[in-house]
Amino acid sequence: MNRIWKALCALTVAGLLSLPVQAEEKTITMGTLSWEDLTPITGITKKVLEDAGYTVNVINFSELGIAFAALSKGDIQVLAAQTDYAAQDYWNKNKNRLEKLSPVSFGLYQAIAVPQYVTIDSMDELNANADKFGGKVIGIEPGSGVMNDAAKAVDDYGLKLKLLDGSTAAMTAALKSATDRKEWVAVTIWEPSWMAQKFDLKFLKDPKGSFSPPQGYYWVAHKGFAQAYPHAREVMASVYVPLADITAINGAMKDGQTVDQAVQSWADKHPDLLKRWGNIKN
Repeated sequence: MNRIWKALCALTVAGLLSLPVQAEEKTITMGTLSWEDLTPITGITKKVLEDAGYTVNVINFSELGIAFAALSKGDIQVLAAQTDYAAQDYWNKNKNRLEKLSPVSFGLYQAIAVPQYVTIDSMDELNANADKFGGKVIGIEPGSGVMNDAAKAVDDYGLKLKLLDGSTAAMTAALKSATDRKEWVAVTIWEPSWMAQKFDLKFLKDPKGSFSPPQGYYWVAHKGFAQAYPHAREVMASVYVPLADITAINGAMKDGQTVDQAVQSWADKHPDLLKRWGNIKN
């Protein structure tokens, strides 16, 4: 009887070992937002995955909350986000249905900034000069991380200036108009950004700590992605995009290139780096 049992066990194990391993899917749906920090990260990772044999479809979202909702439902599979600060609430709300894959960049800082010629240096000097700023801080899209922090700063400092919702394009236009005339202007802005370089700005000191410290970016996935896409996960984990490269890609886009063209121009200058990132065997 013992011999029969051993024989049956051996046949069962042999049968399991002979079952075909399910092949990894080669199509990935990636979410992003049309923000200066996320666009290059998404574009570079998309190219590296495509070079590794994957088809990558990118879906753009208008708000981080909507993107996280889509990720938690599985409508998209991966998304780059700052889960420690700007996207912390969305991560905490959905994390039971999500998983972190790997860090992909670090150093984003966002706060209220003014041109270098403005003679204040700290948030707690804004109220005394509210009239010079026209009684307003010019913001960007509502729901963005910098706007959430800026709203907190208004409360923390008891600011008399009104925080204006708007768009990045409208903020940039107002900033250009003011700097052309050497007028005082306060804006919500971030680094890395071509605007922070072009307009010679300075971040106001934040003694109350209303704004988040420099933030990291992680690839976040719908739960089970790493198991279902082990090779894609390895490829994505190899990608790291420094702030200087994010700024360079955005500068190329500002000069008229599309996202794909700007990423390709960057890739043409870094062939050895992309070769190392893609040198992961399936």
